[in-house]
Amino acid sequence: MKKFFMFLAVAGLMTLSAQIASAQEEEAAPAAATEQVAPASPQDLFGGSGEDVPLHQALKTKFIEGGAGFMSLVIICLILGLALSIERILYLALSKTNTTKLLENVEAALANGGIEKAKEVCRNTRGPVASIFYQGLLRADQGVDVVEKTIVSYGGVQMSLMENGLSWISLFIAIAPSLGFLGTVIGMIQAFDAIQSAGDISPNIVAGGMKVALITTVGGLIVAMILQVFYNYILAKIDSLSIDMEDASIRFVDILTKKSK
Repeated sequence: MKKFFMFLAVAGLMTLSAQIASAQEEEAAPAAATEQVAPASPQDLFGGSGEDVPLHQALKTKFIEGGAGFMSLVIICLILGLALSIERILYLALSKTNTTKLLENVEAALANGGIEKAKEVCRNTRGPVASIFYQGLLRADQGVDVVEKTIVSYGGVQMSLMENGLSWISLFIAIAPSLGFLGTVIGMIQAFDAIQSAGDISPNIVAGGMKVALITTVGGLIVAMILQVFYNYILAKIDSLSIDMEDASIRFVDILTKKSK
């Protein structure tokens, strides 16, 4: 439930930011309409000189030219993918634990207060490593072999929790360029329809459809690349946490083995 509310908070924040940016653009639109602006070069559109057309205005223009329908779907993929990515990053950041200190505290608790004291240390420590230790301590009276099997089983559960939502991020990574390519096909169809209607193949006739095709493709690829960076970062964090979990689990079993002798 906490993850669900975290996801809603991130999505709401991104939506609010988009609404504020849209309001600022609408306020600037009347002033821009009263001025005669020369056509911008490609460098101006993407931040070359930045004197005639602001970057956000150029992006908004390209968004409209690419077709609001398909470009909206691409933006939705970006927003949802970023929301899921940020939620995972926050979850993994909160899952990080100083395993060396935790092991020292557990070992001291076992020496001074026994199993119950060690359980209390694990309950008061956040992260999957502490949860794994707690599950092992619950079965400490059944022998080290049972504890080891429990740690392995519950470690798999914690790995599944850390990887939760990654399939949706990978889905948006795949859908975004697919939507762009679909827009490309539709733009080409529009271009050929214009040629058929006019009975001519002049550049002015096919330019509109070709522009839609190229803009939607670029938008989909950009969204996919952004989400891919976040996806790989999340995988790297999960790998780091899994290594910590395995190393800490081995050392934890060693501590219980020494205590049982």
